Amino acid sequence: MLDTLWQFLKNPVYEEDENTDFKYRAGIVLRLIGIALVISILLGILIGSLESISSLDLGKHAIADAFDDLSPWFVLFAAVVLAPLIEEFIFRGPLVFFKDKPYFKYAFYALTLIFGFYHITNFEITTAIILLSPLLVAPQISVGAIMGYTRVRFGLLWAMALHAVYNLILIGPMVALQVLGISLE
Repeated sequence: MLDTLWQFLKNPVYEEDENTDFKYRAGIVLRLIGIALVISILLGILIGSLESISSLDLGKHAIADAFDDLSPWFVLFAAVVLAPLIEEFIFRGPLVFFKDKPYFKYAFYALTLIFGFYHITNFEITTAIILLSPLLVAPQISVGAIMGYTRVRFGLLWAMALHAVYNLILIGPMVALQVLGISLE
């Protein structure tokens, strides 16, 4: 699985998987979620280490603001339903328009990078944030590439499902803590 993903990411080609069996596709998507989580966690550790070693202040993250200002149930709904639907439609949906074009891979990479860098808005923008932006959005770029692969191989709905489950795994525990009245800090 990892080798197939890596080969695709080195040279993206719009080629749908012919196996339409639900269990087959669900199994692959679950493995891709695992890969995305491992990459994101490792990058998160790197970012956290850099922040603590250098005494760098990355400011308040948008998720913290969301939990301060909104119901935890709305945060969960927004992260698990709204974001996957809207973001996948905007950032992975257009890939179909480039599927037979010789420059498909450039469209794939561009949409993946735009998706990743769009998430810099989760931070309070400062000079340090802008300078560190490639590292700070690396988790979103990597998961965006995996969602792009999923979209190409299985379709937009599968990319939305991957995105939804990925966000649920990341946001779900924070929502549970909020609902239980346990501080996130």
